[in-house]
Amino acid sequence: MTKRPEEIALMAESGKLLASVFARLDQLSLIGMSTMQVNDMVDSFIVNELDARPASKGQYGYAFALNSSPNHVVCHGVPSPADILRNGDIVNFDITLEKNGFIADSSKTYFVGEVSPLARRLVQVTYEAMWRGIKAVRPGARLGDVGHAIERHARRNGYSVVREYCGHGIGREMHEAPQVLHWGKPQTGLVLREGMVFTIEPMLNQGRRAVHTEDDGWTVVTTDGKLSAQFEHTVAVTHNGVQVLTLRAEERLPV
Repeated sequence: MTKRPEEIALMAESGKLLASVFARLDQLSLIGMSTMQVNDMVDSFIVNELDARPASKGQYGYAFALNSSPNHVVCHGVPSPADILRNGDIVNFDITLEKNGFIADSSKTYFVGEVSPLARRLVQVTYEAMWRGIKAVRPGARLGDVGHAIERHARRNGYSVVREYCGHGIGREMHEAPQVLHWGKPQTGLVLREGMVFTIEPMLNQGRRAVHTEDDGWTVVTTDGKLSAQFEHTVAVTHNGVQVLTLRAEERLPV
């Protein structure tokens, strides 16, 4: 379950490359683009410019380099030429990248053009909730501490936390032990140890937390049609805290 320092160093390399994918996405206006166009750009960038592999392709039979989840789509949205991003949308892009045998996983919710204040607030609070969870990571803490920190911040701001999907261990495989819930009670669950590597990826809904999967077998949406947002980082437990392996250039670990 734990990784050796040299393995974490390789995962950090994958994470740095993945951060550069999001840096490339940051340069796009997205308005008028199809989610398939974004997928194809990301696929080409990872393969041809980073000499890496989009790890989601072929995983569980999935055919694409990313998940694209706009507006009321919670997660696992499938890119499509018919899915056009429009002014006022929010959209999450969830991307995995493998380099030298190790996988990094991260996601970011983007504003498409001019977004409503209510949508902007949901995205901001979701981002903050992810960081509340990350800040709870340290040796001797427990996974319940991470989930509690996320859920408390969401509830205080009037949002619900999706419970059907969670973070996960990661390394040579995309999904490893443990499961990392985004809700929980303090001082419960698995005790964290140096060398553990996992994702923290909360999904917050404007309305109720209930979700359902559409007929394509992938796309998960809110049952009430209200907006959902998500952010994700891959993190490693260090001897005295946490290292964010997918940290982006504009980010700094909050004090």
